[in-house]
Amino acid sequence: MLGLHQDHPLLISAILEHAAVNYADVAIVSHAGAEIIRTDYARLAARTRRLASSLRAEGFRPGSFTGSLAWNTHRHLELFYAVTGIGAVLHTANPRLTPSQIAYTVNFTGYDTLFIDLDTLALAEQLAPQLPNTTRYVIMTARELMPHTALTNVVCYEDLIDVGKDNFSWPVLDERTASTLCFTSGTTGDPKGALYTHRGCVLSALSSGGGNGWALSADDGILAVPGYFHCNGWAVPFLAPMYGTRLVMPGRNMDTAFLHRLIMEEDVTVGPAVPTIWLQMLDYCRAHNLRLSNLNRLFTGGTAPPAVMIDAYLRDYDVRTFHAWGMTETTHLSTSSFIPRDLPRDAAIEKMRSQGKPVFGNEIRIVDDRGALVAHDGTTPGHLQVRGHWIAGSYFRRPDIALMTEDGWMQTGDVVVIDPDNSMHIVDRAKDVIKSGGEWISSQALEEATNRHARVVESAVIAVEHPRWQERPLLIIVGEAGASLTADDVRAHLIPLVPKWWLPDAVAFVDELPHGPTGKIQKDVLRLWLQDGKIRP
Repeated sequence: MLGLHQDHPLLISAILEHAAVNYADVAIVSHAGAEIIRTDYARLAARTRRLASSLRAEGFRPGSFTGSLAWNTHRHLELFYAVTGIGAVLHTANPRLTPSQIAYTVNFTGYDTLFIDLDTLALAEQLAPQLPNTTRYVIMTARELMPHTALTNVVCYEDLIDVGKDNFSWPVLDERTASTLCFTSGTTGDPKGALYTHRGCVLSALSSGGGNGWALSADDGILAVPGYFHCNGWAVPFLAPMYGTRLVMPGRNMDTAFLHRLIMEEDVTVGPAVPTIWLQMLDYCRAHNLRLSNLNRLFTGGTAPPAVMIDAYLRDYDVRTFHAWGMTETTHLSTSSFIPRDLPRDAAIEKMRSQGKPVFGNEIRIVDDRGALVAHDGTTPGHLQVRGHWIAGSYFRRPDIALMTEDGWMQTGDVVVIDPDNSMHIVDRAKDVIKSGGEWISSQALEEATNRHARVVESAVIAVEHPRWQERPLLIIVGEAGASLTADDVRAHLIPLVPKWWLPDAVAFVDELPHGPTGKIQKDVLRLWLQDGKIRP
């Protein structure tokens, strides 16, 4: 017997309509180059409906693809809803990838229309000769700001808005309809596509925005730092309207002083970003004796935030740091730390360093090299596998890549430890873990311990071959400018923090470390540097 509840599909368009009705006048602030736009959910939804009707009149249908090469602005947000709302698919091309990788993702997907903004115009002009199938470019700017360009067949975004219909109604789609397409950052081979669904995006936002995740409400304001091209901007385009939060979009500008001004002037309470952003903000506030107004929680991902950063924000600014884990293949977050407010400071910091527990809709487990289950005992590492309502089942048009196990779990490539209470701690990427004498050394844990040194700006650990132990860690450090720092200083610092056999045999010092498009240290580049003699231990 079936129940008697109403049956409505879970559709992304419903999120925006919910905000337009219930949080009509909640502020949206968009910095799009020289434009500063102040709008609200009611007006944003009205413009989005006009854009959707215009796209459908031009022939976009369920299953059609189009692309964006853009930063976080109100127009990019409108495009998210207009394209997906008519059943088409938006490929959010990542402008931080190399030009050849961007061209690969656009050509691999295959579409004729690419939406760009003024801050990606030069990049689009560079890419155009490599995009034979892309024959039309829509520039997302005001009509009076339309630039001269070498691109041909150029359309002004606002013209599409103007010809759209006010009375457009969103079609009812199957909730499993594809919505957005994001590609991995391509650190190992060509970027791989994850094709998301309406159902997955809605469920992910519902679950991760709740009390054990972002804990959002209409009292909050989000600073949208994560690019909308990266895992749907960590779900911010869906979370903000779903929970009625103010939304502040900085566009391309990631200057620390600018972001601080937005936090202070726009009543930001929630700050999602990779730890690098918040480390820079911490230094900026200290250097200028500044506060952070109503900012009260940070959400970090990509890499573990240093303990010293977590402690400083909590002690000096009463800002709590929540650490989440996810990847392109998990759409948005899969696990998130949760810190009870009555915990003592040291216990709270330890919780904040964890990747936390799965939010509802996700499950995690670990297996050994043979695929046997590993106990959740808090000490034994294993290969992380996940499954859930918004976890990828395969890669877009890549049946040759095995992503799933035979019993339906996605293989992540991460090595983790899971506590008895199901809290997860990332040990390393499987390709980065160091296997020394049959035991595992976590490069991430060794880096985190190194970064606690007052004169260390950043560090990375890679494996080097060893005749007896197979592999040993090489520690690569960026020290403070002008600071005197030696390998012996670093080893003395590490002795009380890590097992003795983890201590690096060699330490190298460099001026800077290579970072990828998502802010992660590119260890494959470091291995090439070592091979080419650019790093000398």
